Amino acid sequence: MVGKEVRLARIFHPISRKTVIVPLDHGVTQGPLPGLTDMRKVLREVAEGGADAVILHQGNVRLGPWGNGERVGLIVHLSASTTLSPEPLRKVLVCKVEEALRLGADAVSFHLNLGNPYEGEMIRELGMVVGECIQWGLPLLAMVYVRGPGIEDERHPQLVGHAARVAAELGADLVKVDYTGDPFSFREVSDECPIPVVIAGGTKGGERELLEMVKGALEGGARGVSIGRNVFQHDSPKKMVQAICALVHQGATVQEALKLLE
Repeated sequence: MVGKEVRLARIFHPISRKTVIVPLDHGVTQGPLPGLTDMRKVLREVAEGGADAVILHQGNVRLGPWGNGERVGLIVHLSASTTLSPEPLRKVLVCKVEEALRLGADAVSFHLNLGNPYEGEMIRELGMVVGECIQWGLPLLAMVYVRGPGIEDERHPQLVGHAARVAAELGADLVKVDYTGDPFSFREVSDECPIPVVIAGGTKGGERELLEMVKGALEGGARGVSIGRNVFQHDSPKKMVQAICALVHQGATVQEALKLLE
């Protein structure tokens, strides 16, 4: 497990022991969204803002700011689907753990949707990835959401807690889940999950709303965040990352974080 420990130390802040991850893998799912048309630019800004890690598909790794004096961890995303598919919730493997390691990854990530007809396939593939990660000493971030017909509230604490527990019991090293909406209910999720839990950023929203969500998640035991659209579609991705880092790593108030966006 030494390899995993060494690499996890590159993703989690050495003092706060929390992490600010910026996923930039949306291009496969939704195409060239605003904010992702110039990948080199947004990667540079996110790194300058102090993000602990970014999530990229293998083809975009070459566009990163590696060797330019900025230190940001690399998480290579292993699974994908597109919104053009009749089954967009069906994620399939598109990259191997060994290839991610060759690319210089500090970790890999895998997306699992529970509650839909393809859940079994994705669980099986997650199990395969876990085995390869153990073999190569590479940490695994599992993105686990409850998505599918019959799911009335994807953010219900019981469902989010189940999603987090699936990741932990199948061998992931950290898990990304939806925020349940308040610190008290999210505490149920974090306390009952034996691996670090980080929250997703969700849809694009207002600055205060986002920062209050981050603050609430931290109060509820989250070990960090994995926020994409609200960073790369902000007028200044660099400033938004700085504001989020102030909350996560420095214990800033929401008002103090908002001042960094001025």
